[in-house]
Amino acid sequence: MQTSRRALLSAAGAGGLVAGALAGTHPTHAAAPVRRDLRRHAAARLPRSPFTLGVASGDPAPDGFVVWTRLATDPLADDGLGGMPSVRVPVRWEVARDERFRRVVARGTAHAGPESAHAVHVTLRHLEPGREYFYRFAVQRWVSPTGRALTTPRPDQRPASLSMAFASCSNYPAGYFTAYRHLAEERPDLVLHLGDFQYEQAAAANAIGRPHVGPETVTLANYRQRLAQYRTDPDLQAAQAAAPWLVVWDDHEVDNNYADDVPERVAETPGFLDRRAAAYRAYYENMPLRATSVPRGPDLQLYRRVQWGSLATFHMLDTRQHRSDQACGDGFKSCPDADDPSRSLLGAEQERWLADGFARSRARWDLLGQQVFFGRRDNDPGAATTVSMDAWDGYAATRRRVVESWESGRVRNPVVLTGDVHAHWASEVLADWADGDSRVLGSELVTSSITSGGNGYDEPTGTHPWAAWNPNLRFWTNLRGYVRTTITPASLRADFRCVREVTTPGAEVFTRRSYELRDGERGLRQVADSPLPSASLSVRRLPDEEQIIRDTIREETGY
Repeated sequence: MQTSRRALLSAAGAGGLVAGALAGTHPTHAAAPVRRDLRRHAAARLPRSPFTLGVASGDPAPDGFVVWTRLATDPLADDGLGGMPSVRVPVRWEVARDERFRRVVARGTAHAGPESAHAVHVTLRHLEPGREYFYRFAVQRWVSPTGRALTTPRPDQRPASLSMAFASCSNYPAGYFTAYRHLAEERPDLVLHLGDFQYEQAAAANAIGRPHVGPETVTLANYRQRLAQYRTDPDLQAAQAAAPWLVVWDDHEVDNNYADDVPERVAETPGFLDRRAAAYRAYYENMPLRATSVPRGPDLQLYRRVQWGSLATFHMLDTRQHRSDQACGDGFKSCPDADDPSRSLLGAEQERWLADGFARSRARWDLLGQQVFFGRRDNDPGAATTVSMDAWDGYAATRRRVVESWESGRVRNPVVLTGDVHAHWASEVLADWADGDSRVLGSELVTSSITSGGNGYDEPTGTHPWAAWNPNLRFWTNLRGYVRTTITPASLRADFRCVREVTTPGAEVFTRRSYELRDGERGLRQVADSPLPSASLSVRRLPDEEQIIRDTIREETGY
């Protein structure tokens, strides 16, 4: 979208229109060095648009949200700096009530510099609650795409509905990000990304001809380059511009299956915290996070709470940075140490924070936005209990404490939202995981991957073989996609959205199954089912039960 020179000049000089509107991520610099820097930049005119990585918004509140962009004229540059000059660049921004920017309500100037790979975070304040806004950036003669954001309702307001979608696991070489495009077209009010936004592996041959650029990500330059490569994808850009995002990471933003300061490969322990610091810094630079999440060396404050009026509270968790190391190593195992109460997936401080949030909540719906499978998945039909050491099964005492805290806090409608496992699942939280007749204490909705695992497949019954001895498991499909929800005071409806394939672009989207949760009632009610048409299924043979089990373990452990 173009704008007039007069409007841009006005925006450049209007930083005081909204008091305190700008809370940038960069430290304050003395005026004289900034003037010298800008004089140097005046001679460094950008040869092409620096908005190759799109725009995003996130962490909405009743009075505002964060808007983000990162300047890059050569996004895949090996040094991770996006081809930008090594000076601070003035970036004009504006926020309006309409998409044509006829009713601008805030504008100002931020400064993007090489110390943050020319990332810009602007924290808007003093906006109206429960309202839709539009935003954009400009540098020299270049204007960014327009993004859409929303403020949350006031805490005492209960909106009639909230449209929320959640997604995870977008592996660039594994397939096209078509599901992101469909998500964008649905224009939700809010998007949750539950981890594995990017993958750390080195470049390798792949079926669709778009390998990762560069080696396995270890250095700050590696992580900046990799995140830039992902952000060049137009479908991802569309999804991030469509609505505000709440983001949390999982493991691949740093290293597969890492736990706190323990890497996947023990030999890489020396220096791992330096790698984690680089990954966390690049993550912050590339996400629409508030200044409360500015990293401090190898630490970054990621768990946080966002209220959508009195309708819903989102408790966004961090299950990587603070966890105890996996018991008995990674993979599916039978391991008594997994139930050791001294071990924690969240860390003691985050556990206390979550319990306090449950005790204080007066929301109609309390939703945990988190990364790894919450419910039980025992893959052994015999007497042994063999479960994933990387998921909540591997930290059973933490899971019990979390469930007890929402029970003692009298949370009205607890719902766990999960990513990581590259398949859609619906599961119940049971008082006794082995007894299908035991009391239902909550429900879990698990989104499939955007692309990780490549083309998926469907089981017409929607039943995983493990469900025969895991009564909490209600639904499963190995197709790729995301979950769309509609939340009202009376119910939460979840639609498991799927694409038929990811190795060719533009696949259609459809709802494989829908469930409803009703206010005050624990447990999922199936309300719709639409198996993949048999004509499509005949193109490739469905795996048998043994192959389904092998695929599940392989995708989740890397073995």
